[in-house]
Amino acid sequence: MDPAWFRANNPQACPQQCDCPIQWPTALYCDHRGLADIPDSLPGRTQYLFLQGNNISSLPSSVLANVSGLRWLILDHNQLQSDKLDQSALQNQTQLRYFFANHNHLSSVPSALPAGLKQMRLAHNQISSISPGAFQNLHNLTLLLLQGNRLQTIKEGDLKGLVSLNLLDIGGNLFSSVPKHLPPSVQQLYLSSNSLSGLDKDNFVGLLNLKYLRLSHCGLQSGGIDPAVFNFSSLVELDLSYNKLTTIPTVPTTLQYLYLEANEIREFNVTSFCREVGPVSYSRIKVLRLDGNKMSYHQLPSGWVFCLRVLENIYI
Repeated sequence: MDPAWFRANNPQACPQQCDCPIQWPTALYCDHRGLADIPDSLPGRTQYLFLQGNNISSLPSSVLANVSGLRWLILDHNQLQSDKLDQSALQNQTQLRYFFANHNHLSSVPSALPAGLKQMRLAHNQISSISPGAFQNLHNLTLLLLQGNRLQTIKEGDLKGLVSLNLLDIGGNLFSSVPKHLPPSVQQLYLSSNSLSGLDKDNFVGLLNLKYLRLSHCGLQSGGIDPAVFNFSSLVELDLSYNKLTTIPTVPTTLQYLYLEANEIREFNVTSFCREVGPVSYSRIKVLRLDGNKMSYHQLPSGWVFCLRVLENIYI
């Protein structure tokens, strides 16, 4: 069917500024159109609404009033402002599962969000606070992106309700220490590009499921890292690249991937990986990156292979 014919014979079916693919009748493409506002009279059948790359600054509740089955709302690269975002506009969308508003001008995390959300992406805004109770009903949220904002702290209760959260990215904010009160369910925690003063032994206590931890570009120094901070067996991957470390920190023997490139490490200490070496006492490290440091391959101590016996790749 010809799209022009379809539009001509169904004038109310698709806003003039958008495209409604015949082969995907539940999708509405209004992206990169220079829009200042969300089009009126959205088709009630809309489940996937693409609005990225416009100049939209507000989200009034009336604009989505005719839509009850919206599942994806993508507003990346717009001009959205918190004081122009009608909270009920989102709250009433009970079928909404994915809300993307990266690269906007939001100053706080929206509140009154629909309980069914699975992913919320709010990276690269101006968020400095989390609205009280914003997440209290989001028991299904698995991914939350808040990197590139202005958060300085996370208060007790700020993330209450996120019982299923798997991935939390709070890199590129203004944290001076690892925030407390993080959801115990988190398996992937990204903290890169914060100016951390150090790492205390209790920073990750309670995160019993943590597998992937990114701490690159944080200005970390060896003297500020507690030897016991990474002493938990769930950790699979640890990224400490692009810091100011002079020694290899103590890591659990269960760790598989360790990234330490672009530091100031001068020596290889086997005890960082193995407290003792034996038939069952050895490191599970598979990939070790030490390139861009102040040491070379010939500085590796004799016998290191007995500790790192399953190593697949080493970069020096």
